[in-house]
Amino acid sequence: MEEWASPSLSGDEDSDFEDSLRCSVKKRRAKRPHRTTPVAKHSKKGPQIICQNGQKKPELPACDLFDAVKAAKSDMQSLVDEWLESYKQDEDTGFLELVNFFIRSCGCKGTVTSEMFKKMSNSEIIRHLTEQFNEDSGYYPLTASGPSWKKFQGSFCEFVRTLVYQCQYSLLYDGFPMDNLISLLTGLSDSQVRAFRHTSTLAAMKLMTSLVRVALQLSLHKDNNQRQYEAERNKGPEQRAPERLESLLEKRKELQEHQEEIEGMMNAIFRGVFVHRYRDILPEIRAICIEEIGCWMQSYSTSFLTDSYLKYIGWTLHDKSREVRLTCLKALQGLYGSRELTARLELFTSRFKDRMVSMVMDREYDVAVEAVRLLILILKNMEGMLNSADCESVYPVVYASNRALAAAAGEFLYWKLFYPEFEMRAMGGKERHRNPHAQRTFFHLLLYFFLESELHDHAAYLVDSLWDCAGPHLKDWESLTSLLLEKDQNLSDVQENTLIEILVSSARQAVEGHPPVGRVSGRKGLSAKERKVQADDKVKLTEHLIPLLPQLLAKFSADAEKVAPLLQLLNYFDLSIYCTRRLEKHLELLLQQLQEVVVKHTEPPVLEAGAQALYLLCKPEFTFFSRVDFARSQLVDLLTDRFQQELEELLQSSFIDEDEAYSLAATLKRLSAFYNAHDLTRWELYDPCYRLLRKAVDTGEVPHQVILPALTLLYFSILWTLTHIKGSGGSQKQLLSLKGRMVAVCELCQNCLSDVDLEIQEQAFVLLSDLLLIFSPQMIAGGRDFLRPLIFFPEATLQSELASFLMDHVFLQSGDLGSGQTQDDHMQIEHLHQRRRLLAGFCKLLLYGVLELDAASDVFKHYNKFYNDYGDIIKETLTRARQIDRSHCSRILLLSLKQLYTELLQERGPQGLSELPAFMEMRDLARRFALSFGPQQLQNRDIVVKLHKEGIKFSLSELSPAGSSDAPPNLAFLELLSEFSPRLFHQDKQLLLSYLEECLQRVPQTPGCPWGPVTTYHRSLTPVESTAEASPQGHSRSKKRRIEGPSKPQGVNQEESLQLNSVLPTPTLTSTAVKNKQPLGVLGEAEEEDALESEFTHSQLFSGTQRPRLSGAQYFQTPCNPSGPGLDNKLTRLSLMEEDEEEELESLDEPNEEWQDAKRNAPV
Repeated sequence: MEEWASPSLSGDEDSDFEDSLRCSVKKRRAKRPHRTTPVAKHSKKGPQIICQNGQKKPELPACDLFDAVKAAKSDMQSLVDEWLESYKQDEDTGFLELVNFFIRSCGCKGTVTSEMFKKMSNSEIIRHLTEQFNEDSGYYPLTASGPSWKKFQGSFCEFVRTLVYQCQYSLLYDGFPMDNLISLLTGLSDSQVRAFRHTSTLAAMKLMTSLVRVALQLSLHKDNNQRQYEAERNKGPEQRAPERLESLLEKRKELQEHQEEIEGMMNAIFRGVFVHRYRDILPEIRAICIEEIGCWMQSYSTSFLTDSYLKYIGWTLHDKSREVRLTCLKALQGLYGSRELTARLELFTSRFKDRMVSMVMDREYDVAVEAVRLLILILKNMEGMLNSADCESVYPVVYASNRALAAAAGEFLYWKLFYPEFEMRAMGGKERHRNPHAQRTFFHLLLYFFLESELHDHAAYLVDSLWDCAGPHLKDWESLTSLLLEKDQNLSDVQENTLIEILVSSARQAVEGHPPVGRVSGRKGLSAKERKVQADDKVKLTEHLIPLLPQLLAKFSADAEKVAPLLQLLNYFDLSIYCTRRLEKHLELLLQQLQEVVVKHTEPPVLEAGAQALYLLCKPEFTFFSRVDFARSQLVDLLTDRFQQELEELLQSSFIDEDEAYSLAATLKRLSAFYNAHDLTRWELYDPCYRLLRKAVDTGEVPHQVILPALTLLYFSILWTLTHIKGSGGSQKQLLSLKGRMVAVCELCQNCLSDVDLEIQEQAFVLLSDLLLIFSPQMIAGGRDFLRPLIFFPEATLQSELASFLMDHVFLQSGDLGSGQTQDDHMQIEHLHQRRRLLAGFCKLLLYGVLELDAASDVFKHYNKFYNDYGDIIKETLTRARQIDRSHCSRILLLSLKQLYTELLQERGPQGLSELPAFMEMRDLARRFALSFGPQQLQNRDIVVKLHKEGIKFSLSELSPAGSSDAPPNLAFLELLSEFSPRLFHQDKQLLLSYLEECLQRVPQTPGCPWGPVTTYHRSLTPVESTAEASPQGHSRSKKRRIEGPSKPQGVNQEESLQLNSVLPTPTLTSTAVKNKQPLGVLGEAEEEDALESEFTHSQLFSGTQRPRLSGAQYFQTPCNPSGPGLDNKLTRLSLMEEDEEEELESLDEPNEEWQDAKRNAPV
């Protein structure tokens, strides 16, 4: 990559490129007029500037220009004008000030003197500056943090742009040594010092961009001059002015010379900097190059929008860096955004289209978003370029979890499918009014795409994706409702369901403004204007749907899938409009339809939606509250009377047919759903439900479908009764009555845990865990001490049954889930959610002190085996348990391992125990437990030591039979214990070794035949040299480097090892001072040029296999003569050497032994 590093490769002082530039400088200076301003002699005190009055004043320090740009307090044009004035006073001194400005901007504190500039070549100057670059950190002005450096890059770029702009009419062609500046920046961009390379590349690219603008202006002036010349020449002999023609010819010649000079400068920068730095190892440098070449193509497309330049962007689309790929896409967006430019991009598009389409699935969301936006521009401006396969690659992204990406894909879908169909063309700069037929076409296309693509089950995500670009269409609720209410419509049942879901989703999106569940938007809040739009949309939605909602419910009242979402529309209404607009008659119709729906359906979604809708209407602040409350009382009276009647029949009869059971279950479901949202205490439903469940437990004659809603109804009854006890006003009788009811319900649920029906068992477990949590000691927190009599602690038998139920129904192997039958994915997910709910309820009981914390061992021992299903729940429980009591938690972890070990020992016996797969799983679990202690080694010191001692006691607690030389049966437990050894301090390891030896003396064993587990545990406690257990924050890493050539001297390796004690946030700086000491084989210039000339064959440059990388040893070698002068200085510079990215990663992957084990087994 370092193509122009000729001083280190050829052994000559100057490179060929530098020689060619010097020749061009001599030729151009011959055309410049002789300088009349006298040059001041440089005294020993320092450079001076001749003032206009003839007096001398000391030159401003070299850092003044740098400090002024850094401060960015003055106008940049004024700053450049001041510098130009000083440059005209003394060109050499002024140019040196500019050179030192660029050097200082690199972070180098060295300066270039006039003597150095006259007698040294650029490569020698750079080598000298590199030797003075003694910074120990990887920070320099372009990467430094802090408020003073925040705006430096922008000011730096603005200075370069203003400099060229101010010189474009005079000094740029006459007297300004631009070639020397380009030569210096080219040499710096070739440096091994990252700061030099980064800063000079930025300067050169911005300089090139400014020169491109100058070249564009010259081109326009030339064209204008040519038109004037042709117009003058075409005049008649009497009107033609020869002086005018002569003047125009002279002007054209001058413009041609200027253009040649500018093109020479641009060619020097492009070949000297861009063609090498666009492949730089640093992503920031590659991104700078691609960003600027995109600017060149947009501003001066005549010269730069060609395949020979486009290929660089095409190749870099495969870059491994997110920043570079993002820059490539944005550069291409600027090109494809213009129809004029896209006509010249056909060859490039055909070559790299597949790559651009594939970037829609980029792992970085922002890159994928820009890729979709680029395809939108191609779709708009290059008709027919994207085929159906390309478009089908984008369509699934409308259901992506990232909202920005989904919205971009939604815009692509809009322009591809919807826009061409329903005539929304721009006419005279204004959009034509959309007619109803066009809106119907939009919804038909939306239905077609959603149903035919079969990509997702929920239209809410499609609505959210299209909202930003097609929001006005989706908010056309008039067209939506007219489609649904049309009598002669040809919509299928699935299409009607989808249209209703689109209606509800668009209403929710318009009123609430947040994406559906599971989609991340990244927005923190809405602006005042957006909130105003939401409020207006809410009013429009309410006014339109209030008269139509009863009609929709009446039409679809028999279909549960349609009624439930329609009832949810009330959540997005401004219900006060019923009062303010006097629409009570529509409220009456709505209440009638609501009662009819509740009586007609038993599906939980419909009943819940109906209860929630009635709850929204039953608010005392509404003037129609009394009317709605009366309707609610009528409905509950009807359901209660029916329940009482059916219950008496059930209790009196000895046999119940299916119809009676179904009717009773349906009534209980309706009452249970309403009890969840409304206080039905005054209907006294507790006693009849308890009698029903008591009979079910005692006799088993009650159908299962009746028990489930009855249990839920009892649960809600207790909760509503609890809400009625406010303050100390609650009587003791009230509290005791509630306590008795709660205990009775807990007993019923405990009996139901052994029911034959799985659904009843799970429901009883959920209700029991909730009740125990609500009536736990935490209920008196917050000044509610009057509730103390209600606190309930479960008995040991109940705790045992809860734990047994968890083991039997949650921690199931994959073979036990389907009961021999294949389940579809949806059912498996549903069952997994239910099991997670059961586990979460049990863990909450543990953490809130309802159950003994030791019972957590039954959960923790499954941590590793069921990590994919319950890992997050168990990890959170473990963390909370440690916060409650660290010592107790560590004992529980040890107890979990003991239980697993004992179970395996009883099952398989002590022989060969440590070789079993189950034992290896136990070791993995122990390793995960050890990692859960975190980095707080000092805080956990005593706890870990106690854990080891208890583990040693357990391993030697049972001895072998008398006279036997076999190892104790629990001895293999020491191998599990060894996983906790990295958490010990060095001193504690010594103490534990002594404790282990003392315990082993009591155990008979054959001399000279140590047991394997003892050896393994002993080795884990044995100190290792250069280990870092006692100070994990400062652990050292040994570094292994791949050397492709002669090995480095020993002294160099020792110095390198000292640089790995800490990992810097950015790679360290490098040096080229010793670059030409002993050149090694690198990629030759001819091979690099051949590689560059292969047009469009380089598309995989960054995708998988990179070009051959060179190790640090191939760039330089340092003599290791200890008696040689300047050895310390060279070693200091060697500490700044830059490493290849892959070698840096290798060095980070090779920590010491114990920390490597911890990293290898860290949870993913």
